[in-house]
Amino acid sequence: MVPIILFVLVGFYVGIGFAFMNYILPNVLPDTTFIGLFVKSIFNMLAGMGFLFMNYLPIWFSVGIAFTLAKKEKGWAAFAGLIMFFVYINSVGKYANVMGWNSDTVTVAALMAKGYSAEAAMNFSAMWGSVAGIFTFDMGIFSGILSGIVAALVHNKFCQKEFPAMFAFFAGPKYVIILITLAAMPMAIATFYVWPVFAGALQAITKFIGESGLLGTFVFGTLDKMLLPFGIHHLIAFPIEYSRVGGTMMIDGVLYEGVRNIITGQAASATATGYITRNFTTGRVLFQLAGLPGAATAMWYTAKKVNRKKVASIVIPAVITIMLVGISEPIEYTFLFVAPALYWLVYAPLSGLMYVLAEVAKISINGHALFFMIPNLFQPQKVHAMALIWLLPLAFFLYFFIFKFLIEKFNLKTPGRGEEEVAFMSKKKYKELKNADGTDTLETRIVEALGGPENIETLSACATRLRVAVKDETLVAADEAWKQHLEAMGVVRSGKSLQIIYGVRVTTLLTKIKDILNLD
Repeated sequence: MVPIILFVLVGFYVGIGFAFMNYILPNVLPDTTFIGLFVKSIFNMLAGMGFLFMNYLPIWFSVGIAFTLAKKEKGWAAFAGLIMFFVYINSVGKYANVMGWNSDTVTVAALMAKGYSAEAAMNFSAMWGSVAGIFTFDMGIFSGILSGIVAALVHNKFCQKEFPAMFAFFAGPKYVIILITLAAMPMAIATFYVWPVFAGALQAITKFIGESGLLGTFVFGTLDKMLLPFGIHHLIAFPIEYSRVGGTMMIDGVLYEGVRNIITGQAASATATGYITRNFTTGRVLFQLAGLPGAATAMWYTAKKVNRKKVASIVIPAVITIMLVGISEPIEYTFLFVAPALYWLVYAPLSGLMYVLAEVAKISINGHALFFMIPNLFQPQKVHAMALIWLLPLAFFLYFFIFKFLIEKFNLKTPGRGEEEVAFMSKKKYKELKNADGTDTLETRIVEALGGPENIETLSACATRLRVAVKDETLVAADEAWKQHLEAMGVVRSGKSLQIIYGVRVTTLLTKIKDILNLD
């Protein structure tokens, strides 16, 4: 999740930068004047930064993953991830060159001259590319993910390695740098033989999604939500959004891969008349701006009247979060842990249906949450979303009535319906739980609930969850204690690994907990 902030900047910088250069500045400040040229250069730099982030996604993933997975010396780990990435892709290209493949021999024309069919030649040629000027497999974000993971594993195992005084300079993190350069070679050789098989599977997925039409769209939307509680939903979304699995499109002479990159290219193009409608994203507009607010309203409506005020204090901030920035987990986790069947058997398929409805209605829009839709204001002629006028109310009432019916029919214990107090920490109760000296803060109680500092192995966070590995899971507080007294929305356990859901404030909590534990 570390590189995700760059995706936000891509949409803003490219959308706003090219909107001003293509549509606004020519009519206000022609570039025949110094001021016009200066202002144009500013917006050109913004757009350029957006494409810089998009064009080098594998590098950001390699550095970000190595940094995140490192248990200590994170700066050295990030540096190791960067070195690993470049040595790895360069080694792939060098090995391929010895085997007879280079930028000239992998062209479609050269392959067909060797006897390849047109389709086989295009598929094989599509596997290759140039990354930062290096001929190698075009693996997209996968090369960055793999490099980051391997670099982090090597770093965590050897970053404290000690040598005799004569070789002390090469100890610790410096030893890691040496090891990853050596590890890159067998990785490159294995990749040369394995990646074509993997790429073939990706091409099969592309073919399935492309040929299955609305069924593929429904499957994508449903799986995206089904995998969310396990934290691996990005494995479905990222390839669709940022690699050739999501399709390709030539825009103004540039080939874009992945639906998000294609939309970015369309935002930058002065000739584009709209955004792609089969983008595996627009469905989120329906359940983020209307569907989940409808479900939240149903949970509030079905709560006991005495608890409605407290339930509103839980769901309203979560609804605002999802509508503004698209982070859906806070509201989803309010019913996932108390009514899992409602989540997996009803909510996930409903989400898949929203993707289908958006595609059938041919909605063409850039962004899926209000904050990310701001660039549309500068290029309204590319937006085709009149169907939202009736689809948004439809989604709201569909979710509301389905959730209301199922909650009441099966007496589901959504917030405010059980005998126990609603899992919300009031200011009064919080003050009562604090020590007289005021040192018993939430972060200190979290550390204690995890069994104390000595029981914590690793600590990190994603967008909404605190991820912890402990030495002894029996020392960790019970799930109810987390929800009743530690302000958590839920807990996911897997042996000694825990995911504690705190919503979008988790980053601040992580920083404070690290301060207590003296972690970098």
